[in-house]
Amino acid sequence: MTGEIVFAMYRPYAATSRKAMLELIQQHNTTLRVEELITDRPAILAEAEDGTFIEIFEWKPGAAQKAHDHKAVQKLWKRMEELGEFSALISLAESEKPFPHFKPVDGVVT
Repeated sequence: MTGEIVFAMYRPYAATSRKAMLELIQQHNTTLRVEELITDRPAILAEAEDGTFIEIFEWKPGAAQKAHDHKAVQKLWKRMEELGEFSALISLAESEKPFPHFKPVDGVVT
């Protein structure tokens, strides 16, 4: 059984939420690693032109479902929803291009 690559997108409601969202993304990535829900594949964080963050990582087999029942992960997701919305790839202007480009965000995920 193989893992799954996920593109998780978080759009902060306001510019003032940007820093707080970045902190939560870092906590999210760290929690998923510590709880062994994601693989050792390095995660990537990028930012779309509209300020949406795209966290790209690989779930371990069956871990996505486990995350939905994990209290620490649920707490992070709830806080993320308070600061912004979970958005879809199609909502990004970049998704209309055959080779979308995003700005890298360094130092947040591993």
